[in-house]
Amino acid sequence: MQDDRVVAFQDINPSALRHYLVIPNEHIPTVKDLQRRSEDFALVSHMLNVGQSLLQRDAPNAEHHRFGFHQPPFNSVNHLHLHCFALPFTPRWKAIKYLSLGPFGGFIEAEKLLERIKPVSSL
Repeated sequence: MQDDRVVAFQDINPSALRHYLVIPNEHIPTVKDLQRRSEDFALVSHMLNVGQSLLQRDAPNAEHHRFGFHQPPFNSVNHLHLHCFALPFTPRWKAIKYLSLGPFGGFIEAEKLLERIKPVSSL
C-alpha cells in the first residue's frame, strides 16, 4: 500500500501473526527527530491509521493489535518506521524485541509517541 505520505508492506522477517511496517516517504531518521509540531503529529497519526486499516483488513480475528517504534539506541534502521502487529508474537520470545525500557529507550507505543509530540494548543 502506498499513498502520497507513506508506504506500507509486510515485514520480511515477521515477529507476529501479521507484521507490517509503515514508512514515511519523507526521510526522518528516528522518533527523536519528531517534535511537537502539527505536521509531525499528523504524520504519525496517519501512519497509525494506515497500520490499523491493514490489520483490520488482514487480521480481524487477532488476539490484539500493537503499534510502535524502536527508539535509539535500539533502532536497527535510521529511517522512521512504525511496526504494526496482529498478535500473538511468533515465536513468543520475539516479544522481547518490542519491550519498553523507559528512560533507556527500547520500544515506544504509537499512542505514547503521539502524546509526546502533540502540539501545545494556543489559548
